[in-house]
Amino acid sequence: MNHFYVWKFNRWRRWLILPGIALLTAILLWINENGSFSVFSKEESVALTKGNSDEPNIGLTFNISWGEERVLDILEQLGEQEVQATFFVSGEWAERHPDILKEISEGKHELGMLGYRYKSYLDQELEQVRKDLHYAKEVFKKLGYKDVTLLRTPSGHFNKEILELAEGLGFKVIHWNINPNDWENPGTQVIVDKVMKQTTNGDILLLHASDSAKQTAGALRTILPGLKNKGFEFVSITELINQAHAESKLVE
Repeated sequence: MNHFYVWKFNRWRRWLILPGIALLTAILLWINENGSFSVFSKEESVALTKGNSDEPNIGLTFNISWGEERVLDILEQLGEQEVQATFFVSGEWAERHPDILKEISEGKHELGMLGYRYKSYLDQELEQVRKDLHYAKEVFKKLGYKDVTLLRTPSGHFNKEILELAEGLGFKVIHWNINPNDWENPGTQVIVDKVMKQTTNGDILLLHASDSAKQTAGALRTILPGLKNKGFEFVSITELINQAHAESKLVE
């Protein structure tokens, strides 16, 4: 008799629990679909490649991994045109040129990093990438720049694991969508034409300030006033990120 009652209780408990689970699942799925809470999905790590396409703001960025001559010419052009840019520099370069780094900062330009050593992260083990980022962070901190959170991976190479690692370390990975390949020195007019024809609202422009980019400063003499005349406004990458409708896109 006791055996019968135990079986009956377990049967009723099962019939009570199963509908409860179904109801809870339905509620969670409804909440997830309405965008207010997510329990089954996790947002993907992304690299910012473009800002708000409804606003005429654009981000002018420069990569520097070696040399000291071209960057001074570029800083002069930016100063004359009163244009703010974002400079991504390697930790190794920053150590060698703290005076130029200071000039960039004092010029009200934003600072981002290219890791420590300019070597593709796809050619390294994930743990090596982690060490590179940690070391770069320490280098910038010792130089007095402890709040550098913008990261551009060397050569723009990354995958999902690298994006997740960088995000976990507090970095925002910044890519680009306008690249005239100025480091190849294709001709000043070629650089000018590509930038002037391709740039649209919210774009992030990639140029270089390493000594290999021999024609960039010359191209800026036309590009900077030319884009202004088109109605574009140069802003920092942080401003692009902070815009209410800035779009973060995953770069494959």
